[in-house]
Amino acid sequence: MSAQHHPVDDEQLPPEITRALTRAVRLEWLTIGTLAVTVTLVFLVLGNSQAMKTAWVEDLLSFIPPIAFLVGVRITRRPATAKHPFGHHRSVGMAHLVSATALLVMGTYLIVDSGSKLITAEHPSIGGIQLFGTTVWLGWLMIGVLVVTGIPPVVLGRMKLKLATPLHNKVLFADADMNKADWMTSAAATTGVIGIGLGWWWADAVAAIVIAVSILRDGITNLRAAVAGLADARPTTVDNKEPHPLNADVDAFLRQLEWARVGAARVRDEGQVFQVEGFVVPRTPDLATPDRLDAARKQLLALDWKIRDVVLIPVNTLPRVLEAEEFEGHSH
Repeated sequence: MSAQHHPVDDEQLPPEITRALTRAVRLEWLTIGTLAVTVTLVFLVLGNSQAMKTAWVEDLLSFIPPIAFLVGVRITRRPATAKHPFGHHRSVGMAHLVSATALLVMGTYLIVDSGSKLITAEHPSIGGIQLFGTTVWLGWLMIGVLVVTGIPPVVLGRMKLKLATPLHNKVLFADADMNKADWMTSAAATTGVIGIGLGWWWADAVAAIVIAVSILRDGITNLRAAVAGLADARPTTVDNKEPHPLNADVDAFLRQLEWARVGAARVRDEGQVFQVEGFVVPRTPDLATPDRLDAARKQLLALDWKIRDVVLIPVNTLPRVLEAEEFEGHSH
């Protein structure tokens, strides 16, 4: 018996998902605009503070996730071709990998750089500048810029988080999670600047290391998730903490087919949509007719918008890895 296959095509997304995606794209463009202003303001008041320089580098790195998201979304809209029969949905996963790698590399570099300054006991200083005929300590301007520029990312991050789950977009989630935690970068850099003002030379380097560790942690977390997705690990929720509910939903659907004795599926996360490879053991071989297989395939496609490709195969026994899952599922 031959497998029933539904080719990936350029189907329209559900209206609510289309609206969420449009809003996410607008938020990412707004993020890029906000970052452009932030990077400029922070650069103008950098001074000799290592914490400020590290915060500025983090702001530069913050351009990567929104750009990766926008590029990934654009590429996924390309239709499937003979060269790319499964479409281009994995571009989201590749964008996730690129942004995670950049964070990991830069976080490591900044920790080494800031740590060397702490070891060599480098004493930074912050001077004054003339504003309207008055000498003002540059540290006050640094703190003011950090406070003002630290608010928009947190607001934008919380707005993106609300969209990341329904869109099942891990690049968007990673970006939102980084934005939401940006207040810690501002707080750490502010502490470093205040430390310089109080004569605590070490406070600046320590604050820079705290910021760098945050960057490194984001890089490691996202790199692990990106590699797992590209390596065809079982799909997880956008925060990578739990198996995605669709895994169980697909298996439950296959098990309840009247003509099937048992069924289970291998589900692959293509970045934002899922590919399902289902296996069913019919009660008798003659029950697995092309019409029944096609009807089941269509029902699976209608189960959730994220299921965009389905292969349904009648077999005598389930693949060994799925038999183990089946046993575990019944044992619970």
